[in-house]
Amino acid sequence: MLVAALVSGCEAGAPSTPEPRELSTSPTTTIPATTVPPSGTVAPAWLGRRPLPRTANGLGEIRPTPAELRDRRFTLPDRLDPLPGNGFASSVASVPGDVLARSTWTHECPVDSNDLRWVQLTFWGFDGHRHTGELLVNADAAGAMVQVFGRLYAARFPLEEMRITRAEELDAEPTGDGNNTGAFNCRPLQGTTTWSEHAYGRAVDVNPFQNPYIKPPDAQGVPGDMLIPELSSAYLDRSRQAPGMIRPGDTVVQAFASVGWGWGGSWQKSKDYMHFSANGR
Repeated sequence: MLVAALVSGCEAGAPSTPEPRELSTSPTTTIPATTVPPSGTVAPAWLGRRPLPRTANGLGEIRPTPAELRDRRFTLPDRLDPLPGNGFASSVASVPGDVLARSTWTHECPVDSNDLRWVQLTFWGFDGHRHTGELLVNADAAGAMVQVFGRLYAARFPLEEMRITRAEELDAEPTGDGNNTGAFNCRPLQGTTTWSEHAYGRAVDVNPFQNPYIKPPDAQGVPGDMLIPELSSAYLDRSRQAPGMIRPGDTVVQAFASVGWGWGGSWQKSKDYMHFSANGR
């Protein structure tokens, strides 16, 4: 599911060294093998495989949240080898050719591939275990993202997955159930020819399903026609105390604010609760 490129878009620190660095330590926790997984912790087999009908705006049809996703606490399998150590660790490097090839980058993108960095990071999953993910970000934001996600790791803020958006996802049918924490995505804003901040590698979306984008009712009370992801209405109640949600002034908002990045959840009209960017857009 594409999230970031459809709805939203600095210099915030120099990139770190290419070698993996252990920044802090924290013991990992384990779940006994005999424990029965609580409701909402095991991803259904159909996740990401049930396309929605497209609407006039090109997005999927908005539908009620399926029961399996109303209390979502999945942890999807890692796609990378784990970074060394037991605590927070990171690695920042120029983007290898094979990594660039599986991203959305092309020569038409507004940022040169040499100006991007491949950032590997550890994070806590909803399963209470340490995981390793990856982001593509602008070189001028790489150090800041290490700092931000180091703070989220220390706070044990959970993520479902963290990976680079793949090229084939740009034209994939919408399923309305994606939840990838990602950064670079070379695509214009929905319905415009203006590049998103994601296309410059200066924006990050965090747990999109728990933190959706919503276009509110207009001045006449006509409901908005945009909810992304399209099945995430169970998380429009921002008073919920569900794990993975972002709230005003919380650890996630403070972590991004500490490097000068703004939050889409503070926008006056539409609300983009997943979205953080260097210029606040």
